[in-house]
Amino acid sequence: MINNSDELYENCCQCPRACKINRFSTTGFCRESADLRIAFAGLHFGEEPLVTVFGGSGTIFFTGCTLRCAFCQNYQISQNGLGRTVDKAEFVDICLRLEAAGAENINLVTGSHHIPKIAEYLRAARDAGVKIPFCWNSSAFETVEMLELLKGFVTIWLPDLKTLDSELSKSLFAAPSYPQAATAAISWMIQNNPLKIDSIPEPPNAKPAEWAEPGQPRDKMLSGVIVRHLFMPGHFEQTAAVLSWLKENADGRAIISLMNQYTPVNFNESSAALKARKLALSNLENRLVTAQEDSDIQDLIEAYDFEYLFYQELSNDTSWLPDFTRAQPFSNKLATPLWHC
Repeated sequence: MINNSDELYENCCQCPRACKINRFSTTGFCRESADLRIAFAGLHFGEEPLVTVFGGSGTIFFTGCTLRCAFCQNYQISQNGLGRTVDKAEFVDICLRLEAAGAENINLVTGSHHIPKIAEYLRAARDAGVKIPFCWNSSAFETVEMLELLKGFVTIWLPDLKTLDSELSKSLFAAPSYPQAATAAISWMIQNNPLKIDSIPEPPNAKPAEWAEPGQPRDKMLSGVIVRHLFMPGHFEQTAAVLSWLKENADGRAIISLMNQYTPVNFNESSAALKARKLALSNLENRLVTAQEDSDIQDLIEAYDFEYLFYQELSNDTSWLPDFTRAQPFSNKLATPLWHC
């Protein structure tokens, strides 16, 4: 429980980087001050079926990030500062609006650098009458001490497990300690949030979904963890190592979501920023996933035989890439906007 979150910003050690700077007067690696900023909020229909269900996931995209992933599709907000400051009252209003619009949950995207303030705001949202589950959607580059602050508020967790290779995480994310921090955070999430899934009957005028039979109930996650891993082209061994760790530490206690949607991004940045990004991206093959890689991944999945795993069909469609400078960053099929910075 937090009585005063200010002290956690005055000597900031919220993420594993432990910058120890005063975020009331300057910014650390996350490039964010003590002000909580948001870029977009709306109903999102591109998450895993257990999270999207019928009404879509009520996503809130925070500005800033504890990582600097060279290939980040959300770089405009995670790295380049797009967003607007919101206070507690406006945050609560956004949550209430998402719930009124039919959201299945409030999906908090990339808030690792603001956990104390978000926990405070979540308490206010509950007090204001928000009843749907809160969902934590992050890179897992977090400390267990900070995650403890979200206990009692967040019940659904969507962490990434990007890689277990310190050298790769150093070059691509500027975080050599990522594997240790992420596996500790994910282990905590799994230990504290047992899987709870309910079957929900189809409501009137439900939005059709390609993955669901019309008129049939759909499963909805109320509690638990979905661990996401994005296959990085040319790094099959990284995915094999991650799946091996997940088989030992998560199978049967969490859901695995293996993604093959790696897509090169057309970054709109200064020449200096692009030069640095290009250097980092030289550590992988910056291209779409091939059919052969997709086949090899499916063989790997079959060999591990996970109890509950999602895997996407391979597609060369890149139209889903967001542009957060627009009021509707996504396609109309993928999202319904409710708030924009």
